[in-house]
Amino acid sequence: MPLALLALAIGAFGIGTTEFVIVGLLPDVAADFRVSIPAAGFLVTGYALGVVLGAPLMTVLGTRVTRKRMLMVLMGLFIVGNVVSALAPVFGVMLAGRVIASLAHGAFFGIGSVVAADLVAPEKKAGAIAMMFTGLTVANVVGVPLGTYVGQDFGWRVTFFVVAGLGVLGLLGVAGLVPEQSKPQSVRIRHELAAFRNVQVLLAMAMTVLGFGGVFAAITYITPMMTETTGFATSSVTWLLVLFGLGMVGGNLLGGKFADRHLMPMLYVSLGALAVVLALFTLTAHNKVAAAVTIVLIGALGFATVPPLQKRVLDQAAGAPTLASAVNIGAFNLGNALSAWLGGLVIAAGSGYTAPNWVGAVLAASALLLAVLSGSLERKAVTGGSAVAAHSLEPAADAVPGESVPTASAPVSR
Repeated sequence: MPLALLALAIGAFGIGTTEFVIVGLLPDVAADFRVSIPAAGFLVTGYALGVVLGAPLMTVLGTRVTRKRMLMVLMGLFIVGNVVSALAPVFGVMLAGRVIASLAHGAFFGIGSVVAADLVAPEKKAGAIAMMFTGLTVANVVGVPLGTYVGQDFGWRVTFFVVAGLGVLGLLGVAGLVPEQSKPQSVRIRHELAAFRNVQVLLAMAMTVLGFGGVFAAITYITPMMTETTGFATSSVTWLLVLFGLGMVGGNLLGGKFADRHLMPMLYVSLGALAVVLALFTLTAHNKVAAAVTIVLIGALGFATVPPLQKRVLDQAAGAPTLASAVNIGAFNLGNALSAWLGGLVIAAGSGYTAPNWVGAVLAASALLLAVLSGSLERKAVTGGSAVAAHSLEPAADAVPGESVPTASAPVSR
């Protein structure tokens, strides 16, 4: 794997830390700004919606410069957003800082996915994408738990200053390791938008929204769930997030490995198992050991879907992958926003902190149904194409045995 993938992973590490670290600090931020836990959940929803809007916007703006320079601009925007969050005097400014940082998220992973895929042979594309996303998953093993520990002991504002420092490292990594590329000459917005006419692209994005949304329905409210329902101390949330991150790392690598060989079967298995595990979490959340094991499985199964879904979009949007890739990253975060909002609704309705797990199970099961539909449509298209090809090779009904059948490309002998 090229060294440039390390630079992309460094940037992904910083972005992954700021995306997920708020989960462990949600009660602290809520108490500091004197808002409820569901209201503080808008810091997750707002970030996710910012990714959804920023992904296509920043990608379109990025077509005017080289991909390397755009990645550097995005890391700069990420740094600014986290500094604003760290200095926020009121909740609204904190939310604004989260949105500013989120504008870099979708385009960075979208453009980065294209760069990563272009750096390797075709049969290694999913593996290269997974390598970049390893930075995001490792962030949940190192960055998020460390950020949670720092935030709980020294204040959540210190955490966001540290995250801004990670952004600086990401910027330096991209500047020093990603090769300079010529400005894309053939990228036209109309051409890129044409990819969204492909029903398979839309189905893959819908699977992304629902599948990964299932993960965030549970994880957004993991801190109050583990402390109020399971009985863990607040300090234990740090190592629980480490377990979640370890699951993500393993699932991401396995998803990348098998997506290059058996993409759709990988999606069927991971989405189906994710739906089952999320449903069981409503029960296992009442036992410390069972809850810890379940958290690992949610991380593994959730991120096992990321490389195959991203590769699915790149494959189906061949010829116009840049915008589609970025929008699919936005789809991941649209799922995050949807599930965080729905999870907050069921909690506010008095259903308890385990209720979001049922929301997640329903979302993951819906994604599985779409995956089955997508695979069925693809098989029918292949079968139909084979039938047409076979029919074109059949001899004409009135052809005389032993005589050659004339074709359109050859003159008829007389």
